[in-house]
Amino acid sequence: MKKPHVIINCAASIDGKIALVGKKPLKISSEEDMARVHKLRNECDAILVGIETVLADDPKLTVKEKYVGAGKVKQPLRIVLDSRFRTPENAEVMKPNAKTLIVTTCKEFKKGHVEVIKCGDDRVDLIKLMEILYDRGVRKLLVEGGSTVIWEFLKNGLVDEMFVFFAPIIIGGNAPGIAGGEGATKEEDVIKFEIKEMERVGGGFLLHLIPQYEQ
Repeated sequence: MKKPHVIINCAASIDGKIALVGKKPLKISSEEDMARVHKLRNECDAILVGIETVLADDPKLTVKEKYVGAGKVKQPLRIVLDSRFRTPENAEVMKPNAKTLIVTTCKEFKKGHVEVIKCGDDRVDLIKLMEILYDRGVRKLLVEGGSTVIWEFLKNGLVDEMFVFFAPIIIGGNAPGIAGGEGATKEEDVIKFEIKEMERVGGGFLLHLIPQYEQ
């Protein structure tokens, strides 16, 4: 299958939570980790999130010049998985800071820097989307969540590497974790990783993981 090189990046508490209870956003990354993330974004052709991340966090999904240096910014394509097209008109991803691709199951149009395409019936077909992105020249794709999107990419065997920054905090409760979705119900469905590297970053630590999919 033709697909981009897929990198998942996220930040979590040491109990694996990526937001507060009730999905309320929380800045988890340290300043040092933010610099790493923006450099990683700058190396990628596209950044992908789900609609729930857009609705909860309203991210810009852009690269900040202060982290990569003047004249070195290459704004990646912003991709939103949004089956029912719920992206608000005033969302940050709709502003002309970079090009935006919204992937739905219900409508298609192109207006300025925003393009909307259909890919799938009831839910976005990730396998087909990977082929579409590859054909459009996306060779390196950064997936930034949320938890359901991360699970779907892992479950479908689409991830090549994963970075998780763990901050020294505990959130607890039923706050969303790194991977959501339906999860594994059998031992053979558990997704295993090789720890490629582990390092201290700005008071927390960063894991570089490689999924070990069954051949």
